[in-house]
Amino acid sequence: MTSSAGKKITEKLSADVLKASTGRDWDGWFVLLDAWGAIERGHTEIARHLTDDLGVDGWYAQSITVGYEQERGLREVGQSSQGDWQASGNRTVEAPVARCEAAFTDADVRRRWLPGSEFSLRTHREGKTLSADYAGGRLSVRFTPKGGAKTQVSLEHTKLADAEAVAAYKAFWKERLAALKTLLEK
Repeated sequence: MTSSAGKKITEKLSADVLKASTGRDWDGWFVLLDAWGAIERGHTEIARHLTDDLGVDGWYAQSITVGYEQERGLREVGQSSQGDWQASGNRTVEAPVARCEAAFTDADVRRRWLPGSEFSLRTHREGKTLSADYAGGRLSVRFTPKGGAKTQVSLEHTKLADAEAVAAYKAFWKERLAALKTLLEK
């Protein structure tokens, strides 16, 4: 079942791909985790059991853990393991990292793609990341060079109110990152 915040990980990562990569499909992992008592354990403990005791690659261990938590009603789509709500988005832009960063750090440039923003820069690691307070939440932005003059801009908006806010901000950031791409690729 898809929530207003998006698809469950079990809908995004197929059982066949999971089985080919880990030796078990979703149902196989859920049965194993149930038998281990995962329903009574926290996110970190489940993921650690998968990696340390069962030899699952870290990315798949996280995916299986999130899938288990979603299927067992321990968290909803868009909800972190701590219970807060978050939306994310990314876009590859044909522009160098410095121009992409400036689109966030320079208020005049930022207003051209993110109008009316209540944006307050918190931290900035030049060429890598920044964080800011935005619209009652927190933004974390990562800039990843993709060769030549391309940059992947990855954004996470945390401390959202609920699943409806997640859905709204997923759509919002998709639109705004498209506007950023258009602006920087002119």
